[in-house]
Amino acid sequence: MSEVILQVENLDTGYGEVQILWDVSIKAYKGKLTTIIGSNGSGKSTLLRAITGIIPAWKGRIVFKGEDITNLPAYKRADLGLIMVPEGRMLFPEMTVYENLEMGAYNKRARPRFKESLEFVLELFPRLKERLHQKAGTMSGGEQQMVALGRGLMGCPELLILDEPSLGLAPKLVLDVFETIKKLRDEGISMLLVEQNVHLSLMLTDWAYVMAEGRIVMEGTGEELEKSDEVRKAYLGI
Repeated sequence: MSEVILQVENLDTGYGEVQILWDVSIKAYKGKLTTIIGSNGSGKSTLLRAITGIIPAWKGRIVFKGEDITNLPAYKRADLGLIMVPEGRMLFPEMTVYENLEMGAYNKRARPRFKESLEFVLELFPRLKERLHQKAGTMSGGEQQMVALGRGLMGCPELLILDEPSLGLAPKLVLDVFETIKKLRDEGISMLLVEQNVHLSLMLTDWAYVMAEGRIVMEGTGEELEKSDEVRKAYLGI
């Protein structure tokens, strides 16, 4: 496996007095797709919020590109290239596609590379080129997901974090999302994916973790986990 870009060590966190994560340790690798699977309520999104600085770590350490970022504010993590595409897309519906993409390039790293990033995004999603001046809120769910992914890429991510990108999409659009993820992986973009579509995730991923009840219970290559009886019974219905 290649160089480690993100390392989470023995992380505990939660909300208020309720602990959600217990002693969680994961690694994400440069130029690779790392995936976290698990059922609803297993703590996957909470882990992403802790990594991006939306919620604080109670215990443990988060290291990004060799730097301890455990106590760094979320905006400074974004400046370092830690960029998340949130669950539910979270676009600005009254703003145009162009304006939403522009919002993705607000961090220090991204501003000087705006033109280059925009060209890359529009090449990846040609449909957005035709709709640059359309309000994001008037677009279909699949098109909105393209805008959300494009906005994330406009931030010039060193690690692109994807939280349930296929959630709520029709089956054909789910395949489109995974085709995009495959293209990005082939481009060498480092990604950390949280996804409930276990079968498609494990087909694409380089390394995966299984979460249950706030803990990491298993890890391995996508192929290893797909062959695991435990994973097949719990997540693939086999």
